[in-house]
Amino acid sequence: MKTKTLKLITSIALTGGLLVNSPELLPIGVSTVQAAEQAAAPSVYIAPIDRAKFIAGGKFDFRVELNNLTAMPSSVSITVNGKDAEQFFDKPFVKTNTSKSQEFTIRDVMISTAGTYEVAVKADGLSKTVKYEVVLADNGGQKAKNVILFIGDGMAFPDITISRVMSKGLTEGKYNGLLEMDKFEQRAVVTTSGMDSIVTDSANSASAYNTGHKSAVNGLGIYPDNTESSLDDPKVETLAEMLKRSKKMSVGVVSTSEIEDATPAAVVSHTRRRADKPEIAEMLYKLQPEVILGGGSAYFLPKSTPGSKRKDDQDLFDMFQKKGYTIAENATQLKAANAPDKLLGLFHPSDMSVYYDRSTNNTAELKSFTDQPNLWDMTSKAIEVLSKNENGFFLMVEGASIDKQLHPMDWERAAYDTIEMDKALGVAKRFAEKNGDTMIVVTADHAHSVSLAGTYWEGDGKSGREGFRTYEEAKFPTYVDANGDGFPDSPDVDRKLGVVFGSGTDYYEDYKFDPIPTSPAVKNKEGLYVANPAKLANPDDPDRDRFLRKGILNQTTDSTGVHTADDVPLMAYGPGSSYFKGTMDNTEVFFGLANALGVNLTDAKSDGKNWVQLSTFVNVIGGTVKYEATTREITVTVNGSSVILNLASGKATKAGKEVALDFKFNNGTTYVSTSSILEVLASK
Repeated sequence: MKTKTLKLITSIALTGGLLVNSPELLPIGVSTVQAAEQAAAPSVYIAPIDRAKFIAGGKFDFRVELNNLTAMPSSVSITVNGKDAEQFFDKPFVKTNTSKSQEFTIRDVMISTAGTYEVAVKADGLSKTVKYEVVLADNGGQKAKNVILFIGDGMAFPDITISRVMSKGLTEGKYNGLLEMDKFEQRAVVTTSGMDSIVTDSANSASAYNTGHKSAVNGLGIYPDNTESSLDDPKVETLAEMLKRSKKMSVGVVSTSEIEDATPAAVVSHTRRRADKPEIAEMLYKLQPEVILGGGSAYFLPKSTPGSKRKDDQDLFDMFQKKGYTIAENATQLKAANAPDKLLGLFHPSDMSVYYDRSTNNTAELKSFTDQPNLWDMTSKAIEVLSKNENGFFLMVEGASIDKQLHPMDWERAAYDTIEMDKALGVAKRFAEKNGDTMIVVTADHAHSVSLAGTYWEGDGKSGREGFRTYEEAKFPTYVDANGDGFPDSPDVDRKLGVVFGSGTDYYEDYKFDPIPTSPAVKNKEGLYVANPAKLANPDDPDRDRFLRKGILNQTTDSTGVHTADDVPLMAYGPGSSYFKGTMDNTEVFFGLANALGVNLTDAKSDGKNWVQLSTFVNVIGGTVKYEATTREITVTVNGSSVILNLASGKATKAGKEVALDFKFNNGTTYVSTSSILEVLASK
């Protein structure tokens, strides 16, 4: 195994570095604390932050910082609901200080009782309060045994539309078919901003899905602090960690990126700096997910191995093998792995190649990595291994290169990777349909500024801006899927989609498919990023600026497009999927996953009642539900008989008389116990 890996690793220099800058290695953002320090104002910082929400019994680190002090305070009071914090958490603070700051930290604590909590800090003239909400996961009703979370990295609404057009086509304005994700009936819209920026990166958004907490740009499973170290920031427990310790479930992490990259890393990691990839590889080893599939083998090999990106002699391949993992280096070995108990497959030293190049054996891009698996085969194998655990599993599957190709404005490769992930989603859906005990959620960690505005056609001799067609002149694109595999047979057709970007660099777009992934901008002699002629089919075209798209980004710093703060789609299927509706913060996705699995980290017992969503239940039996916001009353009408639920008083009435109806209001949704609602409706 090692000999082959060494051979593969040595060619990393040939395959890496296609883009001038890695679009996801973002500079560490300025935290709330740092911003206050720069403004020369004394400040109080509390982590977790205001309006943080917890699963009761979830572990976290509690930290208070007094920053940019002109003098040390004479006294400091830190309370939780009026009780001294050390007594509340039953642990002493670790106290540290610099010449301008004081810090108070308690590691590995929890709040076991559901409710609202107020943290108050007073230090001479400084004061601050934050409020927390602690909830119990819903343990009533049907629970999911397994949860599969699909994350299309960077997959905004327009990318789904583009992929559907290219995959299914249209006839007279109606789609000839739908993607798998289009068929999921439970839908929501997700907001994605982080605690320190309106526009997120993949790390803190994926972290929100896995912890239920906001983080900062580049942060994974932490709240930022004021120290230089990226590995000592206050931690918050991930869902995978909770499931391992409380339910003995299996965990799987599958991605087409480096397995240490932001989205897969969010399942297991705690670091302020997503670029801590050697350490993230060690965090994978610490948690030991039963399935790990993706790229990133360079961080598993000791520094003595050519191509290794470690700075020590740890051989993580050897470490995982000693823990009973079957190792796969390519698609052939993955296929041959016969339902092992544990599986580690790393198929590229860096990110895996994108689907188009893998599927066409584009050796100009693949180099020697010609036997990489596709995402649906990785998903199928992961389910095969994980489903052996009778306690169930949590699997995260990422379509990583949707984002990695939207950054350089290669929307066609991004669309192929979206379709690839959708086919993996189909594998999971068929498993879920067969077993009836699996919830599937598909969403994105953030958006890009890609948009579909028409078509591009040079059939009448026009090109560049004149070849871009809108409205009735756009007609329909001419993609063909003759072999019925769900992918267009070729991205180069005579009438292509007219795709544009709102947050990009200067770049050339001639609507000719790039033979290999190509950076949209390169540095000129003045050190500015300018449009890269290599993006053109004819780089020496004297009239090439007719294809020039002017960007909006800073030419001194940005070589590719950037993320946007647009809301992203979420689609769900299976037990627990009714939680996902309306507009949701990304942290709420975590609680939907936890509710579906009935995560119980305390001694709280189920009340034994079968709770169902009121509106869904009433609609099924042919009734109606109306809500009056001014009185906070819900009126349920079935067969001419009405029941009124008063959310303010917690009482229910029928024909003016109080009735015994069990109902509760949680996250904007009213639930009733099936036995009590049926009894009340049947009563006279």
